[in-house]
Amino acid sequence: MTPDFWRGKRVFLTGHTGFKGSWLSLWLQRMGAHVTGFALTPPTDPSLFDVARVAEGMTSVIGDIRDADALRRAMHDAQPDIAIHMAAQALVRYSYAHPVETYAVNVMGLVHFFEAVRATPSVKAVVNVTSDKCYENREWVWGYRENEAFGGYDPYSNSKGCAELVTAAYRSSFFNPARHAEHGVALGSGRAGNVIGGGDWALDRLVPDIVRAIGVGEPVHIRSPHAIRPWQHVLEPLSGYLTLAEHLYTDGAKYAEGFNFGPADTDAQPVQWIVERLCAAWGEGARWELDRNPQPHEAHYLKLDCAKAHSVLHWRPRWTLGTALDKIVEWHRAQLAGADMRALTLAQIDSYLSTT
Repeated sequence: MTPDFWRGKRVFLTGHTGFKGSWLSLWLQRMGAHVTGFALTPPTDPSLFDVARVAEGMTSVIGDIRDADALRRAMHDAQPDIAIHMAAQALVRYSYAHPVETYAVNVMGLVHFFEAVRATPSVKAVVNVTSDKCYENREWVWGYRENEAFGGYDPYSNSKGCAELVTAAYRSSFFNPARHAEHGVALGSGRAGNVIGGGDWALDRLVPDIVRAIGVGEPVHIRSPHAIRPWQHVLEPLSGYLTLAEHLYTDGAKYAEGFNFGPADTDAQPVQWIVERLCAAWGEGARWELDRNPQPHEAHYLKLDCAKAHSVLHWRPRWTLGTALDKIVEWHRAQLAGADMRALTLAQIDSYLSTT
């Protein structure tokens, strides 16, 4: 990724009020991009979007991606060079209770986004962000590659498999790489999961649950201590999405494919490892307990093979999982102490960029 590339670029970002979207919005602002965001109001209170004053450096449009006309108008007004789609219903357990909403947002919302791109000739590069859960999970011990079958057991995971199929259909039908000279749009997708970082207060996510419990002096209740996930700091996949977008813009259809962005194999750790490491880093008697209540199905083992991103995009993660957890503790301790969280979040971005 080349920070200078983004200076002056017009970027349209859906989901900018969410956790990942707020981090990406600040990063784009830091690099001098002109950012227009389109999303619902922040999904949590508190939220990174509010705490870090993300709206100060961008155009923030509050809207619903299920409203095709509103989304199309917002993108037309922005006239972006690059469009990144991150808006989603992103929680597995929520999808069991709200399957219709999950599919409406994650599938038809994506269709509306692509239709808005088709109606906006200024767009040259498009990145659709899905999830590592888009793959049909067979509980393999090796990582899933980009050519594996899509699927998904629960409505959320399945909706992300559907989103990848929608992406492939639009790429073939409307943004075909073989006809790039005619339409001028290069479309790629980024797949990552189990993203962690400061400023995430979402329900039913491990690290936010840990931070909330520690903050009130209660034990952390853990559902699946032996479940293994590819944990990574939020800046890792975001750097991948930015790298992919840059290549799509610069080299056209050559990179119009799907890419996995995950951590090193050594950072695929069980839930219990994460909890114990965070509790130790926080101190002050932080502890955890097993939640013995019945739970809906969730994958036990999931890992990505990122060799394609390494070799084709020359992208690699910069922070170890230990560093990521230390940054989370630093962020939330600063927030509780009343620090300027916009400045601290930008400082963590700068720290990430300075890591080789």
